[in-house]
Amino acid sequence: MRLAKFLAHGGVASRRKAEEVIRKGIVTVNGEAVTDPARDVSDADDVRVNGAVVGAEAREVWVVNKPAGVVSTAREPGARAAVVELVESEARLYPVGRLDADSTGLLLLTNDGELANRLTHPRYEVAKTYRARLGAPLGSAALERLRSGIELEDGPTAPAEVRRLGGREIEIVLREGRNRQVRRMVDAVGNRVVALRRVAFGSLPLGDLPEGAARRLGEVEIARLWKDAAS
Repeated sequence: MRLAKFLAHGGVASRRKAEEVIRKGIVTVNGEAVTDPARDVSDADDVRVNGAVVGAEAREVWVVNKPAGVVSTAREPGARAAVVELVESEARLYPVGRLDADSTGLLLLTNDGELANRLTHPRYEVAKTYRARLGAPLGSAALERLRSGIELEDGPTAPAEVRRLGGREIEIVLREGRNRQVRRMVDAVGNRVVALRRVAFGSLPLGDLPEGAARRLGEVEIARLWKDAAS
């Protein structure tokens, strides 16, 4: 197994982030510093990051209903709470993608770097569903612009599935993951997002999970997420 994949499976980071860790020169294999992510290793090798042993740990995937003010990081050096603090697990979990601090709803945490990479890589176009409360009712022309794609400063967005839920509420399904994308798209059509909640990630709905609560996914649910990212 390649070293980057080994670190991802060991819960150190996603595979892409593991490659960055390796290139920093803080990973050793059998006492030797290694900077090549493609280096082959096995369970028989002594692999360490900053001196800490990396071993296989049971795969875990959790769904969290993130409250506002909680940040989507594994650790938070400031005063705000980090989302991993909402999960009672000894595993080295990290978020699958992000929700900005002001947004709420479904966030996945896992120590399976391969699954995290699949779910967030643009190639696999895994759907993420949001519900947004707007500052004003959304007109038909603005609705069609959101559906067709919006020109943002970092390029045009892909077409989105958008439907009205009420006078000032919409549901929007994205298959890309740019920073604060829903808010920026709504700003671009002359409106603003007052509140934003993610209600589904791929085939997994948030359901009735209380805000601030977390639950570990079962094997059937995890298999569905793999299927979501199989295209």
